[in-house]
Amino acid sequence: MQVSIGVGGAASGRRRDFDEQVEFVQEAEKLGVDQVWTAEAWGQDAIAPLAFLAARTERIRLGTGIMQVTARTPVMTAMTALTMAAISGDRFILGLGNSGPQVVEGLHGVPFAHPLGRMKEAIAIIRLALAGEKIAFRGAHYELPRPGGQGKAIRLAQPANPTLPIYLATLGPKALEFTGAEADGWVGTSFTPEHADAHIEHLERGATSAGRTLASLDIQAGGVVAFGDDLDALVAPLKPGMAFTLGAMGSPTTNFYNDAYRRGGWNQAAREVQQLWVSGRRDEAAAKVPAQMVVEANLLGTEADVAARVVAYRDAGVRTLRVAPAGATVAARLDTLGRLMEIVNRV
Repeated sequence: MQVSIGVGGAASGRRRDFDEQVEFVQEAEKLGVDQVWTAEAWGQDAIAPLAFLAARTERIRLGTGIMQVTARTPVMTAMTALTMAAISGDRFILGLGNSGPQVVEGLHGVPFAHPLGRMKEAIAIIRLALAGEKIAFRGAHYELPRPGGQGKAIRLAQPANPTLPIYLATLGPKALEFTGAEADGWVGTSFTPEHADAHIEHLERGATSAGRTLASLDIQAGGVVAFGDDLDALVAPLKPGMAFTLGAMGSPTTNFYNDAYRRGGWNQAAREVQQLWVSGRRDEAAAKVPAQMVVEANLLGTEADVAARVVAYRDAGVRTLRVAPAGATVAARLDTLGRLMEIVNRV
């Protein structure tokens, strides 16, 4: 089982903490962590930190988790991916996702309607560019060259790299099927091993439709890792984050994270927490999050408890355990990560 970590996040860049992120990734590489992913929401972008990390690491693979499909043209995404692969010695993974309507329409001014159709077309154009083909495409959302203008179909000057891996962060059933059919990996969220079929069955259906098996897909999922004997004390600080996911990661009518948890056995709780959050009652929303929901979505407790969770994720089909080690300092986070790596190597 592989292990991946993340840096950055929605609030990244608020504090000048990038040196700490670099130290954390360098030490994680020494511990044997396989991948590091950079987030892109409304804080730091996904590429600039990753490019710096490429120069400061040697082995760890570098993924965007995720580059937003609508924040860049597909060809610019492909150019960036080819550049990152070249400067990192082909350690780069292109992770893509649609984000949500509040970010897409609020920050980028792009319509969010038909997100799956837009993603499919963007990836088709990206694959043309990665393959070194002349880029000519006509779809519902993109048309290249632009009709009626002076442009012509162009191929990129960079050497082709058609095997550059593409991972997708998807949550809706149809989008998961597309991931299973077309992607090299799935960047999973809103996932619990106890209800893995809420995601896995759709990934498998897509893979089967394309003549593939799930073995061809790097399925990634996980959560916060925290060690301790008092489970309640470990759960409490994670409830506000779960409430934010259920209530704020999307609009009141379009929240794919909430929808996924509802499919995964938490229908009533997800609805109630969302209603409290959108009505401005955020403390009540956090209090309403079931403790068991937090436990199932993370890796918490004694070393034996965490080992059992690692096995649960592995048995659910997760190939890469994606973790956020708890700790108030870099040293504390690395201590947590080191303990986890020992467990992963043992089970």
